[in-house]
Amino acid sequence: MATGRAPLVGLLATLLLVAAGVLVPLLTGWQVHPRDDDLGFAPTHGIWQPGLGVGTPVALALAVAGVRWGPRLAQRLPWGRLLLVSAVAAAAWMLALALVDGPSGLTRALGNRWEYLPTAREVTSVPELLSTFTARIPYSAAPDNWVTHVAGHPPGALLFFVALVRLGLGGDLAAGLVVTAVAATTVPAVLVALRALGAPTAARAAAPYLVLSPAAVYLCVSADAVFTATAAWGLATLALATTARAASARTAWAVLAGLLLGTCVTFSYGLPLLGTLCLAVLAAGRRWTPLPVAAVSALVPLLLLLAGGYAIWEAYPVLVERYWDGIASRRPAAYWSWGNLAALAVSAGPLVGAGLAAAGRWGREVTAAGDGAARERRAVVLLVAGAAAFVLLASLSQMSKGEVERIWLPVVPWMALALLALPPRWAGPALAGQVAWALVVQHLLYTSW
Repeated sequence: MATGRAPLVGLLATLLLVAAGVLVPLLTGWQVHPRDDDLGFAPTHGIWQPGLGVGTPVALALAVAGVRWGPRLAQRLPWGRLLLVSAVAAAAWMLALALVDGPSGLTRALGNRWEYLPTAREVTSVPELLSTFTARIPYSAAPDNWVTHVAGHPPGALLFFVALVRLGLGGDLAAGLVVTAVAATTVPAVLVALRALGAPTAARAAAPYLVLSPAAVYLCVSADAVFTATAAWGLATLALATTARAASARTAWAVLAGLLLGTCVTFSYGLPLLGTLCLAVLAAGRRWTPLPVAAVSALVPLLLLLAGGYAIWEAYPVLVERYWDGIASRRPAAYWSWGNLAALAVSAGPLVGAGLAAAGRWGREVTAAGDGAARERRAVVLLVAGAAAFVLLASLSQMSKGEVERIWLPVVPWMALALLALPPRWAGPALAGQVAWALVVQHLLYTSW
């Protein structure tokens, strides 16, 4: 295939994948059970519910401004200001999209009884929570079994919201704004990682894509947004550990990276797969000495939970049993093995598929050149490959059948770096296409998150 045609082929293949994910169940009557009810719009967990809202004009204005001036600002702003502006702009984009559904767009997700926040309000003793956590995972523990999201994750996720409640931020709106603010820091974290890995030009080029990502539809007021930001900063600090000049600085950054990435494991049973991205960062930084320091540090959050009575290796088999006792047993692998990828495309945006197709050419060029541009491309390709490996391993586990437009959010920013591999003439249209996709998804679907 001619390399010039690869992005177009990748884009069309991604759009066809999404179309198949939507149309195959609709046209064949195949029950793929995206939700417990009959309202699901496969391959997402959302519901078909077109509508406009108070956030619509704001989102449209931000979209136009971002496409028109975003790339120019990303090139011209001083580095520190770029990090700040990217976080503020990302927060504005997320909030505008959420408000398309009105004020409830900021509150309904976290306030849902199946989510963490209502349970967090009922927690009176953290030691008791930890010591009884595993026993309350199975359905057989009813009426004291944990609700869906609490049961499906280690206690770190619930403890985050317990902390918000105890800080006086336990209202639906207050917690939603905190989560959105945390999520917005994902963008500067990725930029910091790229710059640390010797790819400052790539960082500036990536900023508009990351700020205006379609993933913003799902990041705003989603607990998985906290996981995403924590993972991003863990990887950013690991990147800093690989490139710091002083040994003491490398050690300090590696310790912080381990603590953050270990915290991710207390958030989600699937996030040990971030190891693929950790390896990508270390390979891009060409230094492996931070690995043992970070690995040991990553044990600290898990040991703290263990001291309270929760052992992740004991809880995971219990969670697997509950998982297969629930809706997962009714979700056909024959659909979700590829339907998950369609859901990921909804969240990441179809132009990422074009970028992935183009990134193969970059990989070949990197092995043949050693200049600064090639080093930047090498870093980008390794990070994208790490994200792709995460998705592959998660798919093979069969523990993520459905809802991955949310579950796989932690790798979306890194996979989105594939957009940098697109030919220069694609840059403007690709950004516009990603923004348009986000607007369409937000205005057509009730997204649940």
